[in-house]
Amino acid sequence: MQQEKQKQFILTVKLTSLLLFAFVVITSCGTKHNQEGLDTYFEGTITEYNRKLTDVIVADIFTPPVASRIYAYANIAAYEGIRFIEVERPSLVGQLNHLNISSKPDPSKKYNYPLTSLVAFTETAKSLVFDLERIDIMQQQLLKEVQEIGIDEDIYDNSVSLGKEIGAEILKRAGTDGYLRRTALPRFSVSDDPGRWRPTPPDYMEAIEPHWRTIKPFVLDSASQFDPGSPTQFDLSKSSKFYNEAMEVYETVKNLDTTQVNIAKFWDCNPNISTTKGHVMYFQQQISPGGHWVHITAQILDEKESSLVESAATLSQVSIAIADAFISCWDQKYKSNLTRPETFINEYIDPDWAPILQTPAFPEHTSGHSVASSAAATVLTDIFGDNYAFVDATEVPYGLPIRSYQSFNQAAAEAAISRLYGGIHYKPAIELGVLQGKQVGQHTLYKINLKAPKFSYKE
Repeated sequence: MQQEKQKQFILTVKLTSLLLFAFVVITSCGTKHNQEGLDTYFEGTITEYNRKLTDVIVADIFTPPVASRIYAYANIAAYEGIRFIEVERPSLVGQLNHLNISSKPDPSKKYNYPLTSLVAFTETAKSLVFDLERIDIMQQQLLKEVQEIGIDEDIYDNSVSLGKEIGAEILKRAGTDGYLRRTALPRFSVSDDPGRWRPTPPDYMEAIEPHWRTIKPFVLDSASQFDPGSPTQFDLSKSSKFYNEAMEVYETVKNLDTTQVNIAKFWDCNPNISTTKGHVMYFQQQISPGGHWVHITAQILDEKESSLVESAATLSQVSIAIADAFISCWDQKYKSNLTRPETFINEYIDPDWAPILQTPAFPEHTSGHSVASSAAATVLTDIFGDNYAFVDATEVPYGLPIRSYQSFNQAAAEAAISRLYGGIHYKPAIELGVLQGKQVGQHTLYKINLKAPKFSYKE
């Protein structure tokens, strides 16, 4: 009997030791939630992920209109994922055309909304680019680093799941905005009419995105809502207004000073510059006009150490304005279908003349950079003020020095006039483009209210 009790005691001790060992192993291997570490990790991530997205967009050689669409959807996703940090921060649902998002946090669960935001951002972006693997690697690296810092397993699962749900719902809108359908529309037909656009040197590329005006706008009522009006009537007479506008481009480029050349090159932002060697065409990698302004926005947000919510709200509003600016601009471009200065000048003024910049492969009127820059500057001025001085370092990675500005509007005005210095636009396309962009920007501000609430909370 005594021996039996002794065996039972030994068995109990062994079992207790085993359970204690298991508990120690599980505890030591389990993840401790490190909220302070996570807060530090997520600082500035939304601006940084926009820069990472730019790297993919540039490498994929997307056209300026397509790039603007990618930035818009990705930043809408980021905002919809982060806005729950602040109780009364409004959704973009009901403010944007045809955006439906039903995914919301479960009140009985806990979340890390910065993680939700970046998952929604990457989940959306990887479905809109060619190199989806690169975006997927970004997302996997994010998840790995968050787990290494330390996050509660349930919070992690809840946050990732919600981010993917938001991304999926935003992609439903992207799937029905006309982007996929546009490739089935008729190809652009080049006319023999001397006043109409024709492909330009050196590679005589086909017209880029002739059906972009069919893309569903984010806040505009229609692509033609802020039509700036037609260009000057084409006229070969040397006494005509049109001929004089062409001569203005010709003389301006011939008499540029160093500063004007630098301005033209700084704001080139043509991701579709081509070089042909033998039978092979190469593209020079550059940021798009929209990407340039997204980077200006990100830079300002970093300088001001803006909160994640404020950063996401600003980037979404700016990128939406830029996306609709391209839809508006492309509507007029393919309506007027006007010949470029290079084509006209070579044929009727000087066959040996060449612009400073490579002429983009789409019609002339209006200037896309003028429209997009003015739209972005209008939104940024409303957010940060009329006289926000800044140094623009966007083009440094592309081999160009920084430039300084006293305001966003000054930068936008320089971007616009750069098209004359570059020899790729007549003056009316620039001036009317600026007006068109301001109208798009003002309408974006009218339609979207993402103002900060009076109070907030954190999980």
